[in-house]
Amino acid sequence: MTEKPLILVTNDDGYQAAGLRKLVLLMKQLGEVAVIASEHPMSGMSHAVTVKVPLMPRLVAKEEEYTEWLTNGTPVDNVKLGKHTLLERKPDLIVSGINHGSNASINIIYSGTMGAVLEGAIDGIPGIGFSLDDYSPKADFSHVDDYVLRITKKVLTEGLPEGVALNVNFPKRSETPLKGIKVVRQAKARWVEDFEKRVDPFGRTYYWIGGVFENGDPRSDTDEKAMKEGYVAVVPVKIDFTDHQLIEKLTF
Repeated sequence: MTEKPLILVTNDDGYQAAGLRKLVLLMKQLGEVAVIASEHPMSGMSHAVTVKVPLMPRLVAKEEEYTEWLTNGTPVDNVKLGKHTLLERKPDLIVSGINHGSNASINIIYSGTMGAVLEGAIDGIPGIGFSLDDYSPKADFSHVDDYVLRITKKVLTEGLPEGVALNVNFPKRSETPLKGIKVVRQAKARWVEDFEKRVDPFGRTYYWIGGVFENGDPRSDTDEKAMKEGYVAVVPVKIDFTDHQLIEKLTF
């Protein structure tokens, strides 16, 4: 018998998140599943790793073709633990999410969801980060199943170039069905931060970060545009930050 693909599943919303549970159910249809998830939400952790305290993974479920660990680490820690210690073989695929909230455009920079799959890309493991443009803990994921399976099957079958992962973003559930998939570029947008000054009961000043998302990108082939028009936005992303065009032009 052909060995089933080993799929490592993680997220940055914590092990109890509805999006993670949805992704686990879908991945069970495609292969052997190993979940390595954080006990607490780790949103905004990007590619952070834990270096000041020990990592303490706990095996909480072990069934045929399914295992699950909880950790005190970040999403990237979870992938590293899987690659180097917890799993008996190298994962064939890493999937992360389904995130409660968009990771389109500049959000990928801050995203623990995407940090996890980019960590896999460093070692040549194909990865897909799935996100839904709905921040509610009770977000409705009922419209994503077919697309998650379709995209995942394609990556399992065809792979991805080394160092590349996919950033997949779904529009929020609405009465209008999704129109399909668009492979697009990352929109040039940004968060404009606002720090609200507050005072705690002891008279100490602290700040609470907020902000407004501004998308001034007029191009028609971006993830933000695709989602606004009712499409699933797929952006191939890579770990090479080099501005290759500037290398030959930049002199000192």
